[in-house]
Amino acid sequence: MKKISNQLRWILIIICALGLIFLIIVNPMMIFHDNETKLKKAAQRYFELNPNQLPTGERIKTVTLVDLYHQSYVNGNIYIPYSNKTCSLEDSWVKVKKVDGEYKYYTYLKCGMFSSNIDHKGPEIKLNGSKSMQLSKDETFTDPGIKSVTDKTDGKIDISKVEVKSNVDTSKVGTYEVSYTISDSFNNKTVVKREVTVVQVLYNTIKNDLQGAKNYKGNPENNYIRLSNMLFRIYGIDEKDNIIVVSDEDVSYISYTKIDKWLEYYYKNLNEGTKKLIVESKYCNETLAADHLDTTTCSSYTKDRKVYVPSISMINNAMEEDVNFMKAYGLSWTANTKDKDMSYLVSELFYAINPLYSYIDRDNSANCGIRPIMTIKGKTLITGGNGTERNPYTVGDVEKAKAGALVNDRYTGEYISIEGDVYRIVETEKDGTTRVIANFTIGRDDEVTCTASGDKEVIVYDPKDSTSVAYFINNKATAYINMDYFVNHEIEVPIYKDKMIYGEEKETKKYKVKLSAPNMYEMFSAVTKDGTMNPYWLINSSKAKRRTGVIGNNDPYEEEVTKYKTAYVRVVGYLKKGTKISTGEGTLENPYTVK
Repeated sequence: MKKISNQLRWILIIICALGLIFLIIVNPMMIFHDNETKLKKAAQRYFELNPNQLPTGERIKTVTLVDLYHQSYVNGNIYIPYSNKTCSLEDSWVKVKKVDGEYKYYTYLKCGMFSSNIDHKGPEIKLNGSKSMQLSKDETFTDPGIKSVTDKTDGKIDISKVEVKSNVDTSKVGTYEVSYTISDSFNNKTVVKREVTVVQVLYNTIKNDLQGAKNYKGNPENNYIRLSNMLFRIYGIDEKDNIIVVSDEDVSYISYTKIDKWLEYYYKNLNEGTKKLIVESKYCNETLAADHLDTTTCSSYTKDRKVYVPSISMINNAMEEDVNFMKAYGLSWTANTKDKDMSYLVSELFYAINPLYSYIDRDNSANCGIRPIMTIKGKTLITGGNGTERNPYTVGDVEKAKAGALVNDRYTGEYISIEGDVYRIVETEKDGTTRVIANFTIGRDDEVTCTASGDKEVIVYDPKDSTSVAYFINNKATAYINMDYFVNHEIEVPIYKDKMIYGEEKETKKYKVKLSAPNMYEMFSAVTKDGTMNPYWLINSSKAKRRTGVIGNNDPYEEEVTKYKTAYVRVVGYLKKGTKISTGEGTLENPYTVK
């Protein structure tokens, strides 16, 4: 009995396994094949009733499952086996072709994991080269072409039968495509696309423009580039095919002894996008005798660094007759020293054919203008502009603000217009306010001037002292500008023992004010390039007799001021946290407007 029971058990197991195979494999396949037959019959019925749709010659006509559904040639729905989901409407079809004088029907049904065993894919196109290409602007585009075309049914196909379409235009930066299209004898179509990106590489653009020279000369109209919202001039190409750029104007004032420290502050305020482009490089910084200021070579260099200032040899190499874009509007430091106490300044105000007379020396402790230079990667892509002053090259390091964006989310260097008055962002504070500096002096039309603390021996910037410039700025200058977006904010006034030297404040005092004067060591405190600013007071002051901060003749005035000394007002303020941008691009030509 035990032996018989084991036999029965195995018989039952086999029967169950066969039943399971039938349910899982055989029956679904039977249902699928029935559906194939249903689809084919529906197509045959369609062409019987629409004989004008039958193909002629070697042509193929196709009718899809969705077409047959819509025209009621399919009775009921065709479902995926064991489900209530219909088979693929678009990918299921019947093709009809005339073979040996008779119409032959080819059915392809796609139902989930089930599909008909018939050629339903277009030919395979293999391209020469990559499916993505990058070309430089104005470079000639040559299509690498097609390597081969093969098909499951038709075998190897002549590549000349592939239809090629292209919209590539290398005269314009952008992304284009080349499409390759072919169908097999079953009218299965394949489309393969090659993406062609046309870019403008900075190095290639500058190299072509210089036509063999290493740097620009004179005052070219097409060597402007915007980096970190600041306007630069392209000087030229270095020995590693990177690009040297110089600020288009003095950014601030500093003593020669503090240049390195100040440049650390400057670098910190650059955009992260710009920082990624900078290549650490060596810069000329040799000591020159007064009779060797016409040099165009250099024998002494710094260690690798991110930013520096122009050398006399660089400036001389940019000379074309008496024109030189490397000369700043005001007195600006060069990298060259005369001796341990004196260094050289340059200015475009000097007029001389002989470069020897384009420089003057000054005590290293004097505060003068600074025009940073840096080197950026030659492979940098130009994303816009044509290199002119009004439309400088851009490199995508800054994303322009959209309407409704908060001002305190924006970047150092961007311009903002409030009722026509233009300000520049210095930085965003931790409390969400935005520190801005006016791009103008109040007084060009209104004659808003004030004197420095009457007969007092020591002139300290003090908003609480009615005789102080600070009091005038905080209480009276507000009448000349729209204050709707400004808030009271704490400021820190630097006070020096004698000479005003960056980082050597004797003490600081804090006040809460609406407006203040600029700090000469901050970003954008220098006179703007257009030279239309009047002399203006600074927040910097000293314990020395009648020594206080004031800009006169485009540079800090560092002598004792008389009680009759007058200057105009350039303000610094804080925009409230919720200030939003309405329109504009953040540039001087098209500043953001606020709402």
